[in-house]
Amino acid sequence: MRAKTHLKTNDQVEVIAGKDKGRVGKVIKVIASEGKVIVEKVNMIKRHTKPSQLNQQGGIIEKEAAIDASNLMLICPKCTKTSRLGKKKLEDGSKVRICKKCNESVEAKA
Repeated sequence: MRAKTHLKTNDQVEVIAGKDKGRVGKVIKVIASEGKVIVEKVNMIKRHTKPSQLNQQGGIIEKEAAIDASNLMLICPKCTKTSRLGKKKLEDGSKVRICKKCNESVEAKA
């Protein structure tokens, strides 16, 4: 079953709970089936790896681990504040995410 998430790849987010509270980063990957998100330079873990064909050196690698989407809050690109999200239907029938504080769209212009 797919869990609902309010975040998308390349969103700017702030951690609101946990050991990295207050840290800001960009969403690298959304794992919708688990309701988790991987954020750049947040929730870093050390992974001990054996030497292999891909990684001939082996050793301790530091990488980002998944963090629950409920512990993250989107930073609005217009008002630069953390804000909850709403959804709005446009005249052409498409849906966009809007910032609840400034009422502006948070979608990236494509």
